[in-house]
Amino acid sequence: MAKKKEVSVEERLRALYDLQLIDSRVDEIRNVRGELPLEVRDLEDEVEGLSTRLQKLNESLADIDEQIKSKKNLIEEAKALIKKYSEQQKNVRNNREYNSLTKETEFQELEIQLAEKHIKEFKVQIEQKNEIINETKERLKERQDHLKHKKSELDAILAETEKEELALIEKSKDFKESIEERLVIAYDRIRQNVKNGLAVVAIERGASGGSFFTIPPQVQMEIASRKKIITDEHSGRILVDEELANEEKEKMEKMFAKL
Repeated sequence: MAKKKEVSVEERLRALYDLQLIDSRVDEIRNVRGELPLEVRDLEDEVEGLSTRLQKLNESLADIDEQIKSKKNLIEEAKALIKKYSEQQKNVRNNREYNSLTKETEFQELEIQLAEKHIKEFKVQIEQKNEIINETKERLKERQDHLKHKKSELDAILAETEKEELALIEKSKDFKESIEERLVIAYDRIRQNVKNGLAVVAIERGASGGSFFTIPPQVQMEIASRKKIITDEHSGRILVDEELANEEKEKMEKMFAKL
């Protein structure tokens, strides 16, 4: 592997600040999307859950219908037996046979009553389930419409930004390749630990960007000399002077415009 050429501290600071500008631009793009991808995923899960619930409710309804059919068949069979026993009673030879057929008839009549009671209960269950099914259908339709709207919103944002984001991510990788590994590790660590992912900031009105802590004039002069990499003692961020920052911003804005 070819050894990287020696670069000055100023070149390292410029490269680090350029990397920060690229990564901050990626952050901005992702902030525009905000919570939309999560919202879409949550809505997809909810729609799937409601669809599954609706399917199970319809299966349960079909099962109740089968049970009603079964009870109706039982009633028809019982009626046929009652008719049969009634015919047989006309030809009995003694009271014992008559009484036996009477008991069988009474049993079948009870079976009919019980089956009719069950059918009524099943019909109440059907009404209740139909109410739940209608509510679930309405909820599902509302969630599907909301999902469609959110997906359309997300797709529009992605269409506008995805190409630029991918190009920026590649640029970020390229810039990291040009910076020595220890600085990239430090940059990544600081970026993860600070607000807004700003690991490299410029001096603004005598303080580090985004901070209220004033930097002593002597330290400001050291930063402006670009002879060594200096970090903010309060936040740990790498500091660059305002002039360097403005020069790099102008340069990177031109690069962003071409993406």
